[in-house]
Amino acid sequence: MKFEHTDVWGFEHAIRGMRNPKASWDKSDSYRADDGTFVVGPADMALMRKLIKAGSEHRKFMRQIEVSVDISSGLHWWKEFDTYKIGTTANSTSTMHKIATTPITIDMFETDDYKPDLPFSFTDDQKFNLNLFTDYMISVLERLREYCQDEELDEQTRKAYWKELIRWLPCGWLQTRTVTMSYEVLLRICSPGQRRHHKLTEWSKSFIGWARTLPYAQELLFGDELEAKNEPATT
Repeated sequence: MKFEHTDVWGFEHAIRGMRNPKASWDKSDSYRADDGTFVVGPADMALMRKLIKAGSEHRKFMRQIEVSVDISSGLHWWKEFDTYKIGTTANSTSTMHKIATTPITIDMFETDDYKPDLPFSFTDDQKFNLNLFTDYMISVLERLREYCQDEELDEQTRKAYWKELIRWLPCGWLQTRTVTMSYEVLLRICSPGQRRHHKLTEWSKSFIGWARTLPYAQELLFGDELEAKNEPATT
């Protein structure tokens, strides 16, 4: 699983809007550093954390902090990510259009914690390992792909092979999507009750690990951990 081209924006206008209800702009202590980085001040951070604890109707500023990232993961993970429809937008690479254009190899599948020597058997006297199955699966998919490209076959037959290639493509197939989502969405995803401790390591290690690298993630997305330790926010 890969996370590339991460971009975060919106802190400045989110904080300005956060102070609109009580016209408390003069209390804002955030600023833009000489290098252009936006720095959240202690007073603004304290208010942000207070509003986060107060509930979603009070922390509207979180919806105005946006993140864009290119995520490459298996189709099995994308099926779970698609639960988050509100506040997210995604454009994906096309499996339908591109799957038959490049030879199929193990690199095209999610293998972060792949255990190729994991034993299994159909009967007591037939013992295999997962690597043998994987090699066979990829060879079948590659042969189907070659039939899709065989110009000696008529178009209808090639299309039939293409359909079977799509039909039997495993959930481990990697797909890349450019995703845009808000800190509010990330707060829900990263909560202990949703994905932080999920049994899929793509969530609990990869996604959560990436989320922790975002600006002010500890204070805004994982603030419950600071509360548990009784630690103040750092800025």
